[in-house]
Amino acid sequence: MVKKSIIALAVLALCAALAGWQIFGGGAPAKAEAPPPSIPVTVGTAEAKDVPVYLRGLGTVQANNTVAVKSRVDGQIQQVFFKEGQEVKAGDRLFQIDPRPYQAALDQAEAAKQKDEAQLAGAQRDLDRYSKLVGQGYQTRQSYDDQKALVQQLQGAIKADEAAIEGAKLNLTYADIRAPISGRTGALLVDPGNLIQASQGTSLVTITEVKPIEVSFTLPQDELDAIRQNQAQGSLTVLAYSSDDKTLLSRGELTLIDNQIDTATGTIRLKATFDNADERLWPGEFVNVRLILSVRKNAVTVPAQTALQGPQGYFLYVVKPDDTVERREVEIAATQDGMAVIAKGVAAGEKVVTDGQYRLTPGAKVRIAPAQPAASG
Repeated sequence: MVKKSIIALAVLALCAALAGWQIFGGGAPAKAEAPPPSIPVTVGTAEAKDVPVYLRGLGTVQANNTVAVKSRVDGQIQQVFFKEGQEVKAGDRLFQIDPRPYQAALDQAEAAKQKDEAQLAGAQRDLDRYSKLVGQGYQTRQSYDDQKALVQQLQGAIKADEAAIEGAKLNLTYADIRAPISGRTGALLVDPGNLIQASQGTSLVTITEVKPIEVSFTLPQDELDAIRQNQAQGSLTVLAYSSDDKTLLSRGELTLIDNQIDTATGTIRLKATFDNADERLWPGEFVNVRLILSVRKNAVTVPAQTALQGPQGYFLYVVKPDDTVERREVEIAATQDGMAVIAKGVAAGEKVVTDGQYRLTPGAKVRIAPAQPAASG
């Protein structure tokens, strides 16, 4: 009797549940689910451009010529004709050493020459007379020979006087110190009023040539063959960048490949020459060097962050006309200066996702968001 009562209650509860489900619409057809929201992304366009193929190295700026100006005569510095750091040209006056002792020596040498010339003129006249009297028997041959020797002696003295004059003139010229090369002066090492001696070899100032200028750098020895092959086809361009490798300082030309490899480091030393008209390169400065070997013509490029690394290699997302994305496997030839050079997989003009691709799956709907401005420092 109790078992029948329990069964009856269960049947009634099931009927009540079924009636409630029908009353509250449980039997109505299910509504269609809403489509997933579109994913905001930033896009860019694959571009075709000429991309240089270059090698990177670290270089040091070196002056073509550096001269330590010294005096070749003794004396007191009377005047300085330049300012420290001034650009001078070859032949410009730099220092004036007291010229009076050398002017006096020049005057003395010239006076000695005049004296010997006067004596020579008198001796020559006597020799002419002796030559006539010897034939007539009024003068001995010995007297004639002695007079002839005196004339020759005075002629030699005049040549010695001329050499002394040239030496005095040279010393007087040395007292006026001029720039031996064009360049920029350094710090003044000896002040006016100081007495200097040529034997001490004291440097007065240093002149450094900065236009043109050279950059010495090294590259791995494995790149030597490629460098020589490309140089055989024409001169190679070298770019000098600042220490942050972002600011282009100057453009030059490769002028030297050293004749041997450094066995200790396995590198080859190279040198490039720059006009440096704007003097953006300075002696002793460290710069980043890019040696351009060749140029890829019409290479397809995308921003470097566009390509992602996957298990099968690199891939990126291409935005289709219906605002869905397609995953593309790509081959990257090089990555440089914030861009990736695509060898295969994307054509120029296609839109690619540059930001937000980590949330994407093939076929996902996207919404193109404006690019975010770079944050200021």
